[in-house]
Amino acid sequence: MHTPHVGNPHPPPNVIRTLAMEEPTISTAKDDGLLVQIASYNTNLQGVLGLPQDLVDWLQPTLQVSKFLAGGARAPDIVAVGFQELLPLHLGLAGWSEAVLNNRNELILSQIEELAPKKESYSLVAKIANVGIALLVYARDDGLARRVADVQTTWTGSGPAFMGNKGAVGVRFRVAGEGEDDGEVFTFVNCHLTAHTPNRQARIKDYKHIVSTLLFNPTSVDPKESPLKTLYDTSHLFVFGDMNFRVELPSTHSLYDVAKTPLFSDAISAEATRKELVEHDQLTQEMRKGNVFVGLHEGDFWRFKCSYKYKIGTVDQYSTKRTPSWTDRILYATYTDTPEKSSVKNLAYTSIPSYTTSDHKPIVAVLLLPPSARNAAPSQVIPTITLPASYKPSADPQANLKRYIGKTLDRFVGIIWWIFTILGAGSGIFGLVNFLVGLGAFTWWKGRPVDGYAPTPNV
Repeated sequence: MHTPHVGNPHPPPNVIRTLAMEEPTISTAKDDGLLVQIASYNTNLQGVLGLPQDLVDWLQPTLQVSKFLAGGARAPDIVAVGFQELLPLHLGLAGWSEAVLNNRNELILSQIEELAPKKESYSLVAKIANVGIALLVYARDDGLARRVADVQTTWTGSGPAFMGNKGAVGVRFRVAGEGEDDGEVFTFVNCHLTAHTPNRQARIKDYKHIVSTLLFNPTSVDPKESPLKTLYDTSHLFVFGDMNFRVELPSTHSLYDVAKTPLFSDAISAEATRKELVEHDQLTQEMRKGNVFVGLHEGDFWRFKCSYKYKIGTVDQYSTKRTPSWTDRILYATYTDTPEKSSVKNLAYTSIPSYTTSDHKPIVAVLLLPPSARNAAPSQVIPTITLPASYKPSADPQANLKRYIGKTLDRFVGIIWWIFTILGAGSGIFGLVNFLVGLGAFTWWKGRPVDGYAPTPNV
């Protein structure tokens, strides 16, 4: 059972209108490419309580946007849903995310099938969680799901000593073509990078670590001697999550003095103002330099308000502790892209304000892939993304060692933290205090005088 979420029971009408107006109407002829829906949400540990949440408002707008495509409603071919901070950290570190992940799977599956234009059914392709970072990918039963093969999941941690409080999880699968065509490979990666404005370089380091350690095995159609693959060895790549890159305003900027005040929300109500803030978005700056997310593209994220940091319990009030920023992002690439332009159509890219149990707003995107460039001439060579000649991602030979060092520390810290939480009736800090007090009392009891005589000291 899940509890109702704190928010509107239906998506605000203005959200649907925004989605519809972001792109011109797109044809949905039979030879059109696949429709991919991406959703990402940092749940902020569900208000530090790990509570389930109704996902209707989050998923419905992305499905509704398909109604604005020419030719009528169309259900997504693939749905990928990513969470960050899915449950309290000590439970995630201890490896007890499975029950929450299964709950999310049942809820998401029921919602996407209920909201699909013709009640299309879906199958779970794969799900994976590492600490609080989770990813679930679904495919439509009447099409893509029938051709899915070589499904893989993987994870990596980029926290202290490679722990999984930060890092990424990934899902990869091959969609077989017709006849002798080996098809194309799809890769979905959900990330959670280092927080706080000054830690820009740490986020860049996180991403480079993810590229070199989030590795996949060769598919069944790859040569036997083929090495481990990075996230870039794919036909289609979708990278999303809480990237934690911030809007960093110079002191001379007109909004600098109101950035951490209640006035900022109104100040960025105008789309033109938000578009100007793009120049001060750390992620945009670093992508232009070629430091992160090389080869990937993104829709106009400035069309919606900054997704972080909100006052919990409010729809449109930012916290005054941080400069509001677009920390939550969705990026993509396909093998027909050029460095300057993606051939993916970004039909929708927005946040859902009605969610109020987190300091983040969930974000969603609907992406229309181009028709396969292989239809006319099927091939046994799987196409892959083209990268700049200067960028050559490679697998870290010590990737597994680093991953399992992090995993071991996760479990050790998580279980100890869980024990302290039990001792503290829900608070790890109080549990630690209770433990120390108890240890002190036990030490005193062991050293107390017996029958009026003090214990004889050792000589």
